[in-house]
Amino acid sequence: MRFLFALPVFLLLTSCSSDNRTPLVVYSPHGKEMLTDAEQAFEAAYPDINMQWIDMGGQDAYDRIRTEKANPTASVWWGGDGPTFSRAAEEGLLATYTPSWANAIPAEGRGTGDTWMATFLTPEVLLFNSRTVPEAERPRDWDDLLKPEWKDRIIIRYPLASSTMRTIWGALIMRQTTVEEGYRWLARLDQNTKTYAADPTQLYLKVAREEGDVSLWNMPDTYIQADINGYPFGFSLPSSGTPVLHDGIAIVAGAPAPEAARMFYEFVTSDSALVDQATRYYRIPARTDLDPTSLPSWMLESEIQAMDVDWVRLAEEGPTWMQYWDENIKGRGESYLANNPGS
Repeated sequence: MRFLFALPVFLLLTSCSSDNRTPLVVYSPHGKEMLTDAEQAFEAAYPDINMQWIDMGGQDAYDRIRTEKANPTASVWWGGDGPTFSRAAEEGLLATYTPSWANAIPAEGRGTGDTWMATFLTPEVLLFNSRTVPEAERPRDWDDLLKPEWKDRIIIRYPLASSTMRTIWGALIMRQTTVEEGYRWLARLDQNTKTYAADPTQLYLKVAREEGDVSLWNMPDTYIQADINGYPFGFSLPSSGTPVLHDGIAIVAGAPAPEAARMFYEFVTSDSALVDQATRYYRIPARTDLDPTSLPSWMLESEIQAMDVDWVRLAEEGPTWMQYWDENIKGRGESYLANNPGS
């Protein structure tokens, strides 16, 4: 499987072998729309650099960078949750870099030694098909998804490859009194889940085609798919609170093009870029020094109740939780509950 995954990267790089520009490979989950715009704008500003983006989940990016540690392909990792970036930093996968705006990021939004910085604050939401789910029936909080009426109506992005879903899963486990109770909560959700989509595109299509009605996802991408692709998507911010992850950026240790990587890092996190990303792609900037009047009005008016998440614990214990869920609960919710009834 690793060879098959590596093939598109190989073809991408070799297809540009006659290009005399400096190649800059970026791993990112930010989607083709935002990445294409970033590529065009960056190459217009720096015509001697050939930016090549690979769209993949945040967890997939981490796995890929770890596999390539001895001979990195990517120079920049743009997008993913803070705990995953922190784990990568501890493993020596990220280079130290202090951007020009570093003082505008609080301690919880940066890695030790400035190995990564938060670019966006990303709230997680309950996504639904606004065409098939009437207003009065829309889920308002996490526990609503466990009700019998959602049986076989929930589509979920396969969590292990997604930093967004790993954050949601970890937060929902810690929301319970014990990890075991968290597992039982996820098992009850599994009972109502129709299928686990392999990637975000499949998730969007399945909900849009009414193969399922509801999902758990992030707020920016829900907005984007409704706005750009016209999908009938709406969302609810969970009333009891939602994890708001620090979406990071980092330069890969041993980056093939370190100077170009620093230029790209600064370019996509500049004041103007962040305002553009907020306006066009619904990304909430993590920086605290931007002029509030330059940001969209909805961003200033949104009432997002952030869940109290122990990010350090999530980074340390999250991988174990995810492995246990994958091996014992996914697709086995009913039998898991039968064998682990709880108190």
